[in-house]
Amino acid sequence: MNSLNKTFLPTQNYKNRNWFIIDCKDQSLGRLSTVVASLLKGKTKPHYYPSIDVGDSVILINADSIIVDKDKKHYIVNNPGRPGHALKIKKVSDSLPKFTIERAIKGMLSTTEKKRLMARVRIYNDNNHLHQAQNPIEINVSNIYANSNVGLDKTNSN
Repeated sequence: MNSLNKTFLPTQNYKNRNWFIIDCKDQSLGRLSTVVASLLKGKTKPHYYPSIDVGDSVILINADSIIVDKDKKHYIVNNPGRPGHALKIKKVSDSLPKFTIERAIKGMLSTTEKKRLMARVRIYNDNNHLHQAQNPIEINVSNIYANSNVGLDKTNSN
């Protein structure tokens, strides 16, 4: 029997998870959240399979120095049946950076993945974290988007 014709599918109790550490200093919120969401789902791994959780854990440090648009607003809905009291509008710059980052990452995950995958995200406002024993791998998010042509105007490329 030839083993090259067999597809590797990880089992439900797949334990080969990595820890990644990302420095949020001078990073855009949306670009950072897309990288974190793909790491949480495990889409960067060659043996990714949608129905099996092979994602990794992510540590975010220096969350208070993330770049957000000053004009953006959070629309928070509580008690949707109460007219006049249900909607709260807050500026993103006034809210906590942990809340802002968590909300952006949750928006990029499906409803069934939110609770399970968000348990693997650790957000710290400064450079200190409690996860040195996990030997986290450092990722530089600015290098990911610097090498690609994301966001560049394609009309004047000649």
